[in-house]
Amino acid sequence: MSGRSKRVASPCVSVCALDENDVCIGCHRTGDEILHWTRLDDDQRRDVLRKVSEREQRSII
Repeated sequence: MSGRSKRVASPCVSVCALDENDVCIGCHRTGDEILHWTRLDDDQRRDVLRKVSEREQRSII
């Protein structure tokens, strides 16, 4: 096995449109989170994914 592990994957689902709160209706990331995703390390990406999960749960209610 290689010493390099796979990066945390983007939650993008190719439904790209920001709502009135600057949150994507597809992946639930903010515009800034989308913009900076490629520069985030894996810990930062996991933090974004936790926030995405929270936003997604709130949008279901």
